[in-house]
Amino acid sequence: MKRILFSLLAGVAFIHAYAQTGQLPAGYYDGTAGLNGAALKSKLNQIITNGHVQHTYADLWTAYQTTDVDNFYENDGTVLDIYSENPTGTDPYNYTFSVNQCGSVNGPEGTCYNREHIVPQSLFGEALPMKSDIHFIRATDYQVNGQRSNYPFGVVGTATFTSLNGSRLGNSASTGYAGTVFEPIDNFKGDIARMIFYFVTRYETQLTDFTSTNGTGNMLGITAYPGLQTWELNQLLAWNALDPVSAEEIARNNASFVYQGNRNPYIDNPLFVDEVWGNITLDTQAPTAATNLITTGTTYNSVSLSWTAATDNVGVAAYDVYANGTLKATVATTTATVTGLTPSTTYDFYVIAKDASGNLSPQSNIVTETTLNEPAGGSCGSENFETMPANANNYTTRTWTNNSITWTATSARTDETINNRAITIRNGELSSTSISGGIQSLTLTTQLKYTGTAGNLNVEINGNIVGTIPYSATVTTTTINNINVTGNYTIKIINPSSSNRVAMDDLSWSCNGVLGIAESAKDKSAFSIYPNPVRNNELFVKGENLSKISRAEIYDLSGKLIDIITKPFKNSNRINLKGLQRGIYILKTDETSTKFIVE
Repeated sequence: MKRILFSLLAGVAFIHAYAQTGQLPAGYYDGTAGLNGAALKSKLNQIITNGHVQHTYADLWTAYQTTDVDNFYENDGTVLDIYSENPTGTDPYNYTFSVNQCGSVNGPEGTCYNREHIVPQSLFGEALPMKSDIHFIRATDYQVNGQRSNYPFGVVGTATFTSLNGSRLGNSASTGYAGTVFEPIDNFKGDIARMIFYFVTRYETQLTDFTSTNGTGNMLGITAYPGLQTWELNQLLAWNALDPVSAEEIARNNASFVYQGNRNPYIDNPLFVDEVWGNITLDTQAPTAATNLITTGTTYNSVSLSWTAATDNVGVAAYDVYANGTLKATVATTTATVTGLTPSTTYDFYVIAKDASGNLSPQSNIVTETTLNEPAGGSCGSENFETMPANANNYTTRTWTNNSITWTATSARTDETINNRAITIRNGELSSTSISGGIQSLTLTTQLKYTGTAGNLNVEINGNIVGTIPYSATVTTTTINNINVTGNYTIKIINPSSSNRVAMDDLSWSCNGVLGIAESAKDKSAFSIYPNPVRNNELFVKGENLSKISRAEIYDLSGKLIDIITKPFKNSNRINLKGLQRGIYILKTDETSTKFIVE
């Protein structure tokens, strides 16, 4: 059934909307006449903050039985879910209050409903009263809620997920933003816009303490006015005009007022939207460039950086960190650790500052750094969590297989990011099936999500603790060395905290022991070295298809990587040993390893 939309034409809108509410107290919006812009927004903040009764998060389940009832489409008293409602036909499914509610569960769309924060909890650290404010928390299908994750709202270009009522997730086609966005169907775009307008008005004095960037997209501004990032504000203003206030919104506003004691002013008086934001002066001034970029630490697969902050007429929102021209990280502080780099490789780094309106600074100075050689034994494997199950914000057991290793994460959610996707665990563990080849070192990137205090993860190899990995709100990459386990082994990383939510990304580990102490080859006749012992720092190799060998590595007997030569025999069959000291070494190529002696 198509819902009834009300005309919002100019002067009629205010009177018409007020007449429909019935429960609007006399004088509720006194003091707003003649105000506009930031002054009006601040006055509305005072009005809707007064009288706000804070309830618990669990109280929402009962409140929905009066605020989110379908008396407008099917008119059957079921849950009115904006992510599944079909306004022009039969709904794909319907939910009964209490019977079908859930917190975390596995199952397809249509299994149960839960509580969807239109403004993600990660932006305000799950703190009260925001966490339980009914004006922007809707009862929606749990699966679609999980797919939406923490992504901002915008127009989708190419969808990667489409719900049964046509709500979509995919790349942004909204002007000014190129990340992933979620797009509801047209009938609820205005509802979404007005809920977000309510949020940035009710909590405008706290926006500076909230997070504008949540790892999956940009949404909130960092100042009380306008309160939103420019691209998102422009998109929501367009949706507000496209989908005017409806009877369903008015009824929900009234029921929410009875329950919570405050109202959404942009439903009561739609003209407030234009009066607050219609004549906004956009910030077009870009930040200055960050300066004094330096490296502060280097490993075989990461480089840590710091710099002097950029300046801006309003405020710097974040910094984009680039390596060899590719965006590697976005951070809100003046430090970053770029992970997932290639060992023994030279990188040029620079950063670009950006403000809440999306204005970009010139690039900083360039700093050049070369990553270290791989730890002893070389890299044996890695897990970047890109193939784990689809994004979901509930905590349950997740299982997936990558590179012949099956991973199991308990009490885990899959919707957070560090460098792209990351597994987030609370009072649970990440464990692998058996891996061969021994393990010498293990590296992991961590970040504490939402609220909590810094702590440590326990790392077990074959059930024995071999070290701990710290975590905090800052992205941190840590390597545990000297694990020294041979043969088959399992990896287990444990978060013992019952409250801290810790994201993990870019897990990698190195082999244990010396590679190729025994001479080996698929075809020994195809590879031989001379002279052996070597006396003049020149090692010669004889065999077939030498020019096809892509890489040669030299190790000492402790397993330390001494040198890497790319395409070593492209132009000759000689390797320059570069003054190696006397001793026994190992030459390892694509398919062969053999010992040689330097005298």
